[in-house]
Amino acid sequence: MAKSKTGQAFSATLVSGGLYKRNQGRLVRQLTAIGLVAIAIFGAYSLYNALPLAMSPGMQKGIAVAVVVISTWLAYRVVNFPRFADFLISVEAEIGKVTWATWDQLWRSTAVVIVLMVLLALLLLAFDIIWQWFFRLIRFLQI
Repeated sequence: MAKSKTGQAFSATLVSGGLYKRNQGRLVRQLTAIGLVAIAIFGAYSLYNALPLAMSPGMQKGIAVAVVVISTWLAYRVVNFPRFADFLISVEAEIGKVTWATWDQLWRSTAVVIVLMVLLALLLLAFDIIWQWFFRLIRFLQI
């Protein structure tokens, strides 16, 4: 029995150049690929700095560039792997269904959170001062 397109192996997808459902879930797939490539670039930079100094600078840069190129191809293929692509397509569909807050609601909610954080910080400061006073009173703390 032949596997369906969504059930094909990742290794078969890895060597193909085609796009799976190219117009669906485009934004989420692009952002996912950009995130994966950004992680690869950070990893290649860390690898470049960690490679032994005995290597020539050209070899260090070549290895780092190879890591970025291979990782970019893998990111491109991963977001076109049928099962993962179907997942990302459904994620974009769900994002479209969400009722997002208006800017006014967002600003009010942010203000409430900031004010409460400041009040909690002041409350903790008050508790700290009270405990310091108490410990000095009983001569437990000698500051």
